[in-house]
Amino acid sequence: MSWQSCRLGDVLTLKRGHDLPEHSRQDGDVPVVSSSGITGRHKEAKAKAPGVVTGRYGTIGEVFYLEEDYWPLNTALYVIDFKGNDPRFSAYFLRNILKDYQSEKAAVPGVDRNVLHEIKVLAPAYAAQLRIADILSTYDDLIENNRRRMALLEDSARLLYREWFVRLRFPGYEHTRIVDGVPQGWGRKTLGDLCSEIRDMVLPEALEPNTPYIGLEHIPRRSISLNEWGTAQEVTSSKSRFKAGEIIFGKIRPYFHKVGVAFVDGVASSDAIVVRPADDTLHGLVLMTMSSDQFVAVTAQQMKEGSKMPRADWKQMKAYSVPLPPSGLLSNFDGVIQPIVDQLKSISLSNQKLRAARDLLLPRLMNGEIAV
Repeated sequence: MSWQSCRLGDVLTLKRGHDLPEHSRQDGDVPVVSSSGITGRHKEAKAKAPGVVTGRYGTIGEVFYLEEDYWPLNTALYVIDFKGNDPRFSAYFLRNILKDYQSEKAAVPGVDRNVLHEIKVLAPAYAAQLRIADILSTYDDLIENNRRRMALLEDSARLLYREWFVRLRFPGYEHTRIVDGVPQGWGRKTLGDLCSEIRDMVLPEALEPNTPYIGLEHIPRRSISLNEWGTAQEVTSSKSRFKAGEIIFGKIRPYFHKVGVAFVDGVASSDAIVVRPADDTLHGLVLMTMSSDQFVAVTAQQMKEGSKMPRADWKQMKAYSVPLPPSGLLSNFDGVIQPIVDQLKSISLSNQKLRAARDLLLPRLMNGEIAV
């Protein structure tokens, strides 16, 4: 294989992204991409596809490839010139380079694209780029297909919750009277009656290095699946321990709608609230309630103004009113939701294995150890 010694800036050109505050965004189909990936949609694009985006400051190394026009945010850098190289290969190439860069430099408050451009690299010929990208994209295509499956499963869970607990179209609703906004035979409880906040704090030195760590950056917006995480190596202060199945709610700027169920044991950011249902039969109801648009909207309206940014207040959150069906109906509801959560967990762990296999292969392909 023919390799060329050069600068990263000879392979691609990076540019800082563009400001787009939440209040300036307008409904549309254009993905808005930050240092943590797609964080919303807008009606206007700032960059043409294909796109390659990475973080501009903080811990770098994540790289996102887009096949549609997009808006890169100012927290990110994006490629404006591929210099004749294959765009998909360029995404893998940049990910490999930045992984090495991160391990050498550690987390920094800001990344200068001009410094990145000067990194010495080895780049293969175009034909080899295509073969490398084809091998690695096989893994990413499987991961993306799994993500789509997970999105469909989550949509089905949300639809069931809306039908039963918002529209009150549960089995037998045709023959049930509504009294004071609650179906006859149902109760009305507060969220605090159904679950409790867990504050099991642990110091970083007490953690194994590979202990899963979930920060706000790992919690996707509008998803009930917490299927990505870092490790305790990133932890520098005390964190809240959680167990698989417990629910994590991002309390900083709660209108960002970051809430879901953990698939592994680990520790969470102090900017998150860890919640444990009172018993297993309530798990599906608590999860779907806390991840519902209605609950997030009310929580956002009640948030406290912190010294730096607004945050959710558990004391107010736990007062949220929840209609509680009779045990038979509750069991039926949970009997649908829990198999969905189990499938989400299974697919998520499968994606973790695919990512690990891809990331193991990536440097070996990029340094020529594996011929293509």
